[in-house]
Amino acid sequence: MDAEELAARWRERLESWAIPDEILAKAVADPWSHSPERFGTRTDRALAEPDDGPTMTRLAEALPDKGTLLDVGSGPGASSLPLHERIGHLYAVDTSASMLEGLTSRADKLGVPVTTVEGRWPDVAGRVPVADVTVSAHVVYNVPDLAPFLRALDDHTLGRVVIELPHRHPMSWLTPLWQHFHGVDRPVRPIAEDCVALAAAMGFPVQVEERESPLERFTSLEELAQSACRRVCLDPSRAEEVAATVMELGMWPMPRDRWVTIWWE
Repeated sequence: MDAEELAARWRERLESWAIPDEILAKAVADPWSHSPERFGTRTDRALAEPDDGPTMTRLAEALPDKGTLLDVGSGPGASSLPLHERIGHLYAVDTSASMLEGLTSRADKLGVPVTTVEGRWPDVAGRVPVADVTVSAHVVYNVPDLAPFLRALDDHTLGRVVIELPHRHPMSWLTPLWQHFHGVDRPVRPIAEDCVALAAAMGFPVQVEERESPLERFTSLEELAQSACRRVCLDPSRAEEVAATVMELGMWPMPRDRWVTIWWE
C-alpha cells in the first residue's frame, strides 16, 4: 500500500472516533479538551524525575550542545524542557495559548530561550525556522492529515525527528464505558503501527522502540471517574456511578499504556 492510501486510511480511521452528534449535544463540557493544569503537573514531574526512556534518549543523543529544538504540540514542555541544559533555543508550537504560557514560564525559570508559536501544525510551519532536532509527543492522534504533518516535521529538521505516541488511541481506555452508558462501540484503529507504516511509505528511514508508559494514567479512582464523565459526555454529578461501574467492569486499577517512539534522521 502506498503513502497516499495509507494517509487516506489514517484519516478515515481517525474520523471514526467522532462522537455521535446526539450524544455530543448533551455534553456539559468539551469531551476532547485537555487540562493545562494536568499537563503542567506532568511537565513538572518530568523535570523533577528525568525520564531515561527512548524518546528522551534519542533526543539527547541527537541534540548538539546549545542546539535548536523544535517541539510541535509542546503543551507546557514535558518532552522538551527536561533537555534544558542542552537547548540553545527552543521553538514551541501548540494550539493552546495557556499551554504555551505554562511552557514559557517554566523555560524562563530554567534559562531556556524560547519562541512560541500559537497555531496548528503544519499551518504555522512557515513561522518556524529549521531546527537541529524536532520532537512531537502525543500529538498525532489529533492529526487527520498526517502525511503533510510528518513532511513538515522532516522539512524543518536538520538532524533527527522524534515522535512519541501511545500504541493505541489515547481514548481507547474508555471503550467499556461508552458501551455501558451509551451502547456505542468505539473504534480500534488507528494504532501506532499505522503511523509507522505511513512514515516508512513516505520514505523516512524510521526506527521504532516501544516501552511501558512511565506514568500512571490516574492517581485515584475518583480522578478517573471525573475524567470519564467529561470524556463520555456524562454529567459530573454521575462520577460516583461511573466509579462504581469502573469497578464492576474490572477497569481499576488501570494497566499502563504502551508508548511508542518513532524516529529518523
